Amino acid sequence: MKQKNIIRNLGNILIAGAVLVLLFIYYPLILIFIFPPKISANITKPGYFIQIPKINAEAPIIINVNAFNETEYRAKLKLGVAQAKGTALPGAKGTSFLFAHSSGPPWEIARYNTVFLRLGELQKGDKIFIFKNGKKLVYVVREKKEVWPNDVSVFKDLSRTQLIVQTCTPIGTDFKRLLIYADPI
Repeated sequence: MKQKNIIRNLGNILIAGAVLVLLFIYYPLILIFIFPPKISANITKPGYFIQIPKINAEAPIIINVNAFNETEYRAKLKLGVAQAKGTALPGAKGTSFLFAHSSGPPWEIARYNTVFLRLGELQKGDKIFIFKNGKKLVYVVREKKEVWPNDVSVFKDLSRTQLIVQTCTPIGTDFKRLLIYADPI
């Protein structure tokens, strides 16, 4: 009889442990959906910042990050959204390419590791704001598409003045890339 109670309790303990592990893994993501971070009305600090009101995303932009050097960009993405080296700075002529995480391992999830968690919710006509030393630049979403990770055709013609924002999709994977194209107004 004692052995049956031990086995029954062990099963309950294993179930409770599995639930706790799942909560640990998904807690940061659940928290972002239930209590989205507050965004500023206006950013007056020096430097570059991105703000997407529809998805409550706001982060500093880390300039001149090598998008093809994983060690470099992983470190920079912990500090904010990365601007790809070789593309235009926001507000300048040419294509500005910004990228950030949509999620990450629970032990690495920080404020900026999930900044683009809800990027897929953007639709044509939604606004993206870039703050450059306190000056507000406004972009309007024109298109969104998914591509394979090895599709670097976005870098072939950087002459068009536009903003491209990228993250991985589906959330929690690096299976494909979600690209949001926006034009300045």
